Amino acid sequence: MTESIVCDNMSQIVRIEVRLPDGHWAGEATRNNPNAVLQIIETMPLGRGRGTAQIAAAAELITDLANLSGIEQVNSLGEGKASVTIASGGGGFIKPLRTIGVVPRTPFDVIDGWADWTIQCSSQQAKALVQEIKQENLPMRLKSTRASQERLLTTRQREVFELGLRRGYWKAPREVTLTELSTELDIAKSTLSVLLHSIECKIIDRYYDEILS
Repeated sequence: MTESIVCDNMSQIVRIEVRLPDGHWAGEATRNNPNAVLQIIETMPLGRGRGTAQIAAAAELITDLANLSGIEQVNSLGEGKASVTIASGGGGFIKPLRTIGVVPRTPFDVIDGWADWTIQCSSQQAKALVQEIKQENLPMRLKSTRASQERLLTTRQREVFELGLRRGYWKAPREVTLTELSTELDIAKSTLSVLLHSIECKIIDRYYDEILS
């Protein structure tokens, strides 16, 4: 059974895409349906190499799962969801994850054999994970990495950002004007405009990869 390790205060949030190995049920199912998205909602080990997973996917992909050797049973849950029982050797968490002792956040997507994982771990574990994946000769794409405790916005910027969110400044249509927000904050409209632009630039720069993926 894989156990998640409590990370230190300098933990990293790593987003990485890994091509699942041949024979892995999720990899095989999505390679057989390359245009479909398989979402892994939840997983649970059963012991002796077996496990269960709750998934969401197109009907065609769910139907194909029953024909895979790595799957013992498929139970439809309706509305594009199903639970699957994974046979021993059918593929759960890949070896590098088990070796380092980290678990991807759920839900996550698998598309055309590639699993898109977000993992929180120490910086040492992040480096070791990349090395383990390379040693297993699994193709990978490191999408982003950042310190989980890092502050993106200053205290003042956070106050303005939170107020703007509550008042609906970024909603469509906008629920509060720049003038109304500046009055509530008791600052000049021009000053608020510059502050909001700085906040938006920081957020876009930080999440650039996620926005475009």
